[in-house]
Amino acid sequence: MGADGTELGQLYNITMDLDSGGLHDLLVSPNEGLSPDRFDFAQDEMGRLKVPVANVQAVKDYIVVSR
Repeated sequence: MGADGTELGQLYNITMDLDSGGLHDLLVSPNEGLSPDRFDFAQDEMGRLKVPVANVQAVKDYIVVSR
């Protein structure tokens, strides 16, 4: 979920650096009808949003990210 309350989609996976163990991106499958072009996040080859872990603001029932 975006910090503004917009539901971005479902968490698909998390990427990480295998050498350091550091987390890189949250891969989010965007909700239907949500235009991924509205966001400044890169996309993978399947159209999933690549949300940098640095954008995560809170983790509870939802993962809240700044856009």
